[in-house]
This record gives sequence, C-alpha cells and structure tokens, in this order.
Amino acid sequence: MQPHPRRWLILVVLCLSTLVLVIDNMALTVAVPSLAADLGATSQDIQWVLESYMLVFAGLLLTAGSLSDRYGRRKIMVIGLVLFGAASLAATLATDPGQLIAARVAMGVGGSLIMPSTLSILIVVFPDEVERRKAMAAGAAFAVLGLVGGPVLGGALISSLGWEAIFWINVPLAALAIVAAITLMPESKGPVTRPDPLGAILSMVGMTALVWTINELAHGIAWTSLAVAVLALGAFVYWELRTEHPMVPLKLFRDRDFAGGSLSLTLVQVGNGGLLLVLTQYMQFVLGYTPTQAGLAFIPMFIASVVFNGVGAGLGGKIGNRTTAVVGMLVMAAGFALLSFSSSDSFTLLAVAQVVLGAGSGLAGPSAIAALMGAIPTEQAGVGSALNDTIQQAGAALGVAILGSLATSSYASAMPATAPEEARRSIAAAVTDPSLAAAARQAYDAAMSSAFLGAAAGVLGAAVLALILLRGRKVGAHAASPTPQQTPVGVTT
Repeated sequence: MQPHPRRWLILVVLCLSTLVLVIDNMALTVAVPSLAADLGATSQDIQWVLESYMLVFAGLLLTAGSLSDRYGRRKIMVIGLVLFGAASLAATLATDPGQLIAARVAMGVGGSLIMPSTLSILIVVFPDEVERRKAMAAGAAFAVLGLVGGPVLGGALISSLGWEAIFWINVPLAALAIVAAITLMPESKGPVTRPDPLGAILSMVGMTALVWTINELAHGIAWTSLAVAVLALGAFVYWELRTEHPMVPLKLFRDRDFAGGSLSLTLVQVGNGGLLLVLTQYMQFVLGYTPTQAGLAFIPMFIASVVFNGVGAGLGGKIGNRTTAVVGMLVMAAGFALLSFSSSDSFTLLAVAQVVLGAGSGLAGPSAIAALMGAIPTEQAGVGSALNDTIQQAGAALGVAILGSLATSSYASAMPATAPEEARRSIAAAVTDPSLAAAARQAYDAAMSSAFLGAAAGVLGAAVLALILLRGRKVGAHAASPTPQQTPVGVTT
C-alpha cells in the first residue's frame, strides 16, 4: 500500500480534531468553582456536568466506530466536529445547570463520532510502520500540548471572561478542523457489510449502563443499572460472536497483544482517571491556587510526557513493546506513590512526582497501544480503534469512581466529627468556614494520599498484565509492509 502524498498535512488535521476534545475536557477541570458559583450548581449538578459527557461518549463509541467504517471515516468525523462545535456554542448560552448538562450530552455524541475516526484514518494514510510510529508520536505530543494548554488557557480565560470562555474556544478550533478535513483528507471506508442494528443497540445500552454504574459507585452500587449493563453486554458478546456480520471484531481479544495492551491500558486509565480531578481540587482548595496557576502547575508532568513519549516510541522498536510498556508502568506507579506523599507545604515534591508520572506515561503509552493496534486489520480500523477507546474510557470512568470514592471517604473520616455534614462531604464547602479551613486542608492531604496509593496499585496490576500477555518480540525499521490482513503497530497516548 502506497503512503498518501498529503499524509503529514492530514496528520495536522487529525491532531486538530483531537485537540478540540482534549482542550475542552482539560479546561473544564479548572472551571468547576466559577461555574458552580455562577449557575448556582449543587455538587450533584457539577457531577452531572462532568459525567454526562463521559456517559454518552462511552455509550456511543462502538457504534460510532462501526458507522465510520461503513459510511466513511472522514464523513463521520466531520459530522462529529459540527455537532461538537454547535453544542459548545449552546453551552455558552446556558443559564442553569440543566441546560449545560444537555449541551454536554450533545458534545458527548459529537466526541464519540470524532474519536474513532482519527486513529483509523491515521492507520490508513500511514501504511509504513516506521512512518506510522513517527506520526503517532507527533500526534501524541500534539495531544499533550492540548493537555497543557487546556488548563492554562482555560484558567486565563475564566479569570477574565468567565467560565463560558472554555466552550467558546471549541468553536473556532472545530471550524478550522472541518475546513481542513474537507479540503485535505481523503475518504476511506471498510468493506461493505450488512448493518448490525441489534449489536449497536445492545452496545449503547450496555456501555451507558456500565458507565452509569461506575459513576454511581461513590454513592453505593446501583443494582438496576448494573443488572442492565450485565445483561446487555452479555447479550452483545453472545450476539457478536455468533452473527455473520458482527459490528465489533471481538475475536481480536484472542490475540495476546490486543488483549494485553487493552487490559493493561484499562488499569492504567483507572489510575489516570481521577488524577486531574483530585489534583485540581488539591491545588485550588488546599494550595490556594487560582485556575490559571493550577493549569500552570501541571506543566512539569506534561513536558515529561512529551519528552518520554518520543523516547518510548524509539525504545519500543528497539527493545520490544512488552519491556518498554512494563518499565513505563513501573515508573508511573512510582510517580503515583510519590504523589501520595505530597503535602501542602511542599510543591517541590509535587512537581517531582508529576515529572516521574509523566515520564512513565510517555514510556508506557506508545508501546502498549502499539501492541494492540498491530492486531487490528486495516478494514476494521474504525471499529477496532473504537473498541480500544471504549475499553480505556470505561477504565477512566472506573478510575474517577474509585479514586473519587477513596478521596471522599478518606476526607470525611479525617474531618472533625463535629463538622457540618456538607463540610464533611465537600472541601469546597469546608474552606469557606475559617474555623474548618485548616482541618479541611489536612483532611484532603490524607484523602489525596489514599487515592494515589490506590492508583499506584492499579498501575502495578497493569504492569503485571503487560508482562504476562504482551509478546516480547521487537518491532524495528525493517518490519514488513502491512497487508489488508495485518496492520503494523504504531504509537500514541
């Protein structure tokens, strides 16, 4: 297969499309205090603002990946960008929490259409393994730029223009990506197969119910949604393994690299899922940072991630995906352990821990994703990458629930028994009371320690899975060119 002559320009378009999603989600993390004050949002409202997007996004990913393979990856991505931009515009006009939650739901639909298409298009236009590694490493670095720029830009805009600005910035980015995609990007599809409406319905119902159940863990097990998730996903697996034209190639899990890469990345995402939420609250409520300062404080981690992403991309080809991924995950676990020892009087330790964590993520991510993407046939690139995205999204949702629950319970236990109930449940409420502020900050120190020790345990589990399941083969510059049945590996984060 010949590489596309405009493949590097196409990579820029794909990076822009991903950047829209990354900046929005990152900027929103620093907007929570001002958004809650302006809209009069309760803690439950804020939870829905954050989680409604994730709920819809995860529920639709598999269906969106199948649609992109069937009807055209560029077409589906452009539709997603249009919807995401329009919903962002609607979010700026929200005057109450309900309207903002509705806009976030629409943004989740748009995001689910964008995400599977970007990676599948990259697989198609970069058939050469060596070039694909470079392209995915460059794309990952661009995504990290969004991770850095989201909180920093978001914090600055919030301070001067209000929380609405974090949604305004999505509109020109989406418009630019749409124009560039239509102008530069070729259309690509998978082979024509019969639609699988039953599989689509079962996946949407099952994934939505699963993410709902995960997000509600902090309040106890939601037995009804758990039962729906188990029944729907069980029926989905049964149907997909037996139907002649499955929507999702579940047989990919028979490949050790795909199974090992997916499962280990899921556990990594459990650790990463609650990282930014816990740290952002720590910086603003314990350290007293402004939204802009909180965004800037993440820079050490993101710079380390960019640098070591390139290192990880090179090492994966030289010493093998398994070794590089396992080493990176062990370094990540050390970073989470260091974070658990951070305290309100030591930003230095916090910065060092972030550098270690970013370095481990840069090493582990490229090789783990390289291994699993190598098992996906080109003709199923959209739904295969959507399957990977869905697994990781479930891990992130589980991480938010687990780390959030650990932090909440530890914080409540460390607060004085005489403190009001609202102050025991929320540090945001406690720090407004001068008599409780010092105790609340100490309690959140303890809560953060518990959450990040849990994250370290999850990443250690990921390292064990990667060591057992991933193949130890090396992937180098002399790898064979891909055929329609065999797609070589690449890297991203």
